[in-house]
Amino acid sequence: MVFSYIFLNYGCEEKRGKCVMEDSFVLKLKNRKFSEFYLCFCGRARCEPLHSYGPAVRPNYLIHIILEGQGRYVVDGEEYDLRAGQGFLIEPDQQTFYQADERNPWSYLWIGFDGTRAREYLADLGLGEGTRTFYCREVSELQAMLLEVMERDTYTIENEFLRESFLYGFFAVLSRSLMVGEISRSDTENIYVRKAIEYIQNNYTEPIHVTDIARYVGISRGYLHTLFVRTLSQSPQEYLINCRITRSAELLSETDLSIESIAMSCGYLDPLVFSKLFKKKMGTTPTFYRKKSGESYRENKNSVHFD
Repeated sequence: MVFSYIFLNYGCEEKRGKCVMEDSFVLKLKNRKFSEFYLCFCGRARCEPLHSYGPAVRPNYLIHIILEGQGRYVVDGEEYDLRAGQGFLIEPDQQTFYQADERNPWSYLWIGFDGTRAREYLADLGLGEGTRTFYCREVSELQAMLLEVMERDTYTIENEFLRESFLYGFFAVLSRSLMVGEISRSDTENIYVRKAIEYIQNNYTEPIHVTDIARYVGISRGYLHTLFVRTLSQSPQEYLINCRITRSAELLSETDLSIESIAMSCGYLDPLVFSKLFKKKMGTTPTFYRKKSGESYRENKNSVHFD
């Protein structure tokens, strides 16, 4: 009979005189029904600073995807510093070691799998044969899939097939969202900046703050500030304000919305705060800007002629 179970696991290792722990939630499976490609176990964990695993050798394949924080992965003498949105592959019979960062320890999800076609399916994704790290654009979707399958912790024929479909579904999402190859520090930093810009552009209408952006990206506010200044020569706060003020100028020119409505539409709950920032950035008040932009629009409209 196939047997599966969920349990809480607390591992403890002595590091620098203190107990380093991992709080994990795991689904393990035995006596599998399938042979070509099958799930061995899966889970998620939030690690304490410096929590580590290994050096150890695994009998099956294992993929970790980092949800938050950072850590390092060591295999074959190569060390990889990895952060939220990245992942790493462990292959059978390879000695590996991985450890959570001391200041910003990671949390991650993982799936262990095997089968006669597992290597082939990994190759389809571009993983294996020395390619061990990747960036994944659909972390939240994979996490939702994992949480759903972990509720299937009893043996039924339905659950057997559902767990098998989960594994194929997991690989399907990876196939469309996975960027493989060795990830340099500059590549990682650019990914964080792009994710932050994407979040700002999608949420500037809400009263978001830099801490919200940093939380979404999965890094500290200070590190996000450093990356923005290094990459864009402006802080995340400046970028957010510029995005809002640019959009508000468009609304002032193109609509009859009140100043209060435009402020709200651009993430400012207080119209006075909005007006002060607008004047600082544009050199004039929202009311005067609307008046001048309206005059310019009419002049351009009246100057149009047809031959």
